[in-house]
Amino acid sequence: MKILIVDDHTVVRDGVRRLVEALDVGEIGEAETPSEALAEFRRLRPDVVVLDINLKNGSGLDVLRRLRADDPKARIVVFSMYSDIVYAASARREGALGYVAKTAPSDELLVAIEMALKGEPYVDSETAALMARHEGRGDGPRDLSRRELQILHMLGEGKSLTEIADGLGVAYKTIANTSTRIKEKLGVERTSDLVRFAIETRGGRMLDR
Repeated sequence: MKILIVDDHTVVRDGVRRLVEALDVGEIGEAETPSEALAEFRRLRPDVVVLDINLKNGSGLDVLRRLRADDPKARIVVFSMYSDIVYAASARREGALGYVAKTAPSDELLVAIEMALKGEPYVDSETAALMARHEGRGDGPRDLSRRELQILHMLGEGKSLTEIADGLGVAYKTIANTSTRIKEKLGVERTSDLVRFAIETRGGRMLDR
């Protein structure tokens, strides 16, 4: 079995390497940047890729799309700092088989890799419970576009609509209109409710009103 670890932190790559060595691994490749990830993927042709969703020089979701475009059968486990249904839903939509938060027990990453080898999906238990709760309430982020997901996350980080517009280099009206569409899709009426939802899904907890 060959595994490729894509993460921009050496200490994380070292930790994952030590963890996966418990499996029957023949070769472990490493990459730090999106370009390195694609080059190493093509060289190694790994059985499973463990991919960080946040990279210094690019988006892990963009890397996921590029790897899947290069090989539609690529088996990828996203390893994220967030126990977050928005990121998990995005990763699943882009074709990731697994999603494991870095806060999850290390055994869950091993399970996700083993499941990916079989071509089966896996989400860590905390994120899976969060997704099930929101899907049951009908307020999940499944129908949000990539830009809408991005804006939702920025709201959850405490940014105002003006700051989001400045950060994305677009007009305030564009962000305000997009915010309105997000509220319609999620069934909330006020921007404060939207912020509450964004924080809740990022933190994995219900907030007191």
